[in-house]
Amino acid sequence: MENQPRHTLAMQIAATLADRIITGALRPGARLRQDHVAQEFGASHVPVREAFRQLEAQGLAVSEPRRGVRVTSFDVEELHEVAAMRASLEALALRHAAPNMGADVLSAAEEAAEAADSAQDVREWEAANRRFHRLILTPCAMPRLLSTIDGLYMASARFLFAAWRSDWEASTDHEHRAILAALRRRQTDVACMILSKHVGRIGGRSARRGIVRPAIVG
Repeated sequence: MENQPRHTLAMQIAATLADRIITGALRPGARLRQDHVAQEFGASHVPVREAFRQLEAQGLAVSEPRRGVRVTSFDVEELHEVAAMRASLEALALRHAAPNMGADVLSAAEEAAEAADSAQDVREWEAANRRFHRLILTPCAMPRLLSTIDGLYMASARFLFAAWRSDWEASTDHEHRAILAALRRRQTDVACMILSKHVGRIGGRSARRGIVRPAIVG
C-alpha cells in the first residue's frame, strides 16, 4: 500500500479510522498507536501522522502530551452545538443550492430517501441519509461550507451509532419528502425551514444512562 502517493494513502487511512470511530468500533478514549496503524496499512509513519492530523481537524481525535493520540469523547452539549451548527449551515447551503438544482439531482435525492426508508440496519440508513443531504447541498458550489458540514455530519453520526447500535428501528422520514416537494415547487424558503428544523431535532433529546438517543433524523 506504501506505493500509493503519500497524500492518497493518508486520506485512505484517515477515512478508515474515521469510519471506525463514527461507528463505535474505536471507542472514546481509545489510543491510536502509530506503529500499529502503520503495520496494518503497510505504511511508514509519515502518512499515518498525516492521517492523525486529518482526524484531529475533524474533531475525531486529539493529541495529548505524553499520552499520544486518542479518540475524542463526546457529550450532550456537543450534540446540541453540532445540531445548531448543522441547522444553520445546511439551510445556508440549500438556499444557495436551490437555484442550481436540476431534476436529475432531485430524482437522485428521492432515490436516496427511499433507500434510507428501506434500510435494514443503522449503517445502511446512515449511508443513504448522508447521500440525501449531500445531493441536495452540493449544488451550492461552496466547497468550504460543504467541508464544514461534512465534519459536523461525522460528529452527529457518532451520536447516532452510539444511540442505535443495539436496537435499530427503521422509520419513514416524511421530512425528506417535504423538503423535496418544496424544492420541486421552487419554494426555497419552505425547504430551508423544513431542513433546519429537521437537522436541529437531533439535539432535542436528553441523555439517558450516559447515552444520547436522538430521533432518527439527520
